[in-house]
Amino acid sequence: MSSSRPYMQYGCGSSCPKIDGWVNFDASPTLYLQRIPGIGFLFRRLLKPVFARHIVHGDILKSMPGYPGGYAGIYCSHVLEHLSLKDARLALKNTYDLLAPGGYFRLVMPDLALLVGEYHASEAAGAAITLMQQTGLGVTRRDRSVSRFLRSYLGNSTHLWLWDFKAIKHELEQTGFSLVRRAYYGDSADPRFAEVEDAPRWLNCLGVECQRL
Repeated sequence: MSSSRPYMQYGCGSSCPKIDGWVNFDASPTLYLQRIPGIGFLFRRLLKPVFARHIVHGDILKSMPGYPGGYAGIYCSHVLEHLSLKDARLALKNTYDLLAPGGYFRLVMPDLALLVGEYHASEAAGAAITLMQQTGLGVTRRDRSVSRFLRSYLGNSTHLWLWDFKAIKHELEQTGFSLVRRAYYGDSADPRFAEVEDAPRWLNCLGVECQRL
């Protein structure tokens, strides 16, 4: 595999150091609005987060910049849990198609098995409440204001589907990925992933690494 191929991170949010060889994508409507010529500065003042200039607007569920088999490695951190099951499967397929043969796909997200295990092991009266909060599936208070609705819609912060290792391993293998294993912070077979990984985002979470052969 040619070392000249770029690496991709999608759904990067604000966790995206500017590093040569890495292309950072995010599909947030907020990013799109902040880039509108002439009036984008207004949205940069009103909507958070303010996206760094080097982030490119791109949606893994749609046509992404680049070409099939064009990326040496692909990384996503806390992205798939924000997609429906159908969309997550599409994201995995598109990831596979974009990855060059021999390249690694590396991901991290909440660990459903860990969260449920902690819930079952707890005798606390509030264990169920803690589980709902930690999974991001519960709603503590429903704010019906227009501003809250816009923040929720534009931010895409809601969790829609959580995974354990068995389930995501199956989906990755069904997509065509090989050598699927549980991964941990900083243990990638490709050292370039260390350039973008953020240790706190791996804490008590599910990491996975696999390869397109």
